[in-house]
Amino acid sequence: MQTIDLNVLGLKDGQRALDLGCGAGRHVHAMYYHSECHVVGLDLGFEDVRRTREGFGSCPDMDPETKRSFSLTVGNALSLPFPDQSFDKVLCSEVLEHIPDYGQALNEINRILKPGGTLAVSVPRFWPEWVCWALSDDYHNEPGGHVRIFREGQLKGAVESRGLSFFHRHFAHGLHSPYWWLKCAVGVKREDVKIVNLYKRFLEWDILQGPWLTRTLEKIAGPLMGKSVVLYFQKGAA
Repeated sequence: MQTIDLNVLGLKDGQRALDLGCGAGRHVHAMYYHSECHVVGLDLGFEDVRRTREGFGSCPDMDPETKRSFSLTVGNALSLPFPDQSFDKVLCSEVLEHIPDYGQALNEINRILKPGGTLAVSVPRFWPEWVCWALSDDYHNEPGGHVRIFREGQLKGAVESRGLSFFHRHFAHGLHSPYWWLKCAVGVKREDVKIVNLYKRFLEWDILQGPWLTRTLEKIAGPLMGKSVVLYFQKGAA
């Protein structure tokens, strides 16, 4: 399930890209196969990094002359283990809402991003997320959970204040918002609610098969109730 549009990100051959907070590696894998580049995945949890590595084993690169490469590491967004200006692209998807000091994470992103480089950042969209919080405390009130609901202007302003220029926005995962509203309404930890399980199977079918029906529905639902807002910025040349 890809949130960031790599064509908008502008990932090209020969570039170096970071997925900050890579989780199980959905964007790491997508970037690796998108261009002949070097992709780095970083996450706070070792298990997530391990799952990302296993993903490359499940779908290996079959090109013996490949110019692609990847590396994975455990690390903290507040103190990234990379030199200044070492990445052409930084992707940070569904991460900042978990970090109390998200401003320091943005400082670190700005530090490691090359002049002329591009940042793509996604967070839960304000009003669908507000509905989830209103329906359920368990949705966000747990270790490692969401600590804030971003307003788009708040996040946009925070990134721009660090010298990056906003150039594009879109919404993603419109079909996922009703699923989470249902989960929050009946109890996010319950696994025995038929309608929720049926909707989950529908989403899994969409992710695995990508039929025209769900692609069409997503184009309609995304702008209306997309679960995520995605913002793109460019760092000025030195």
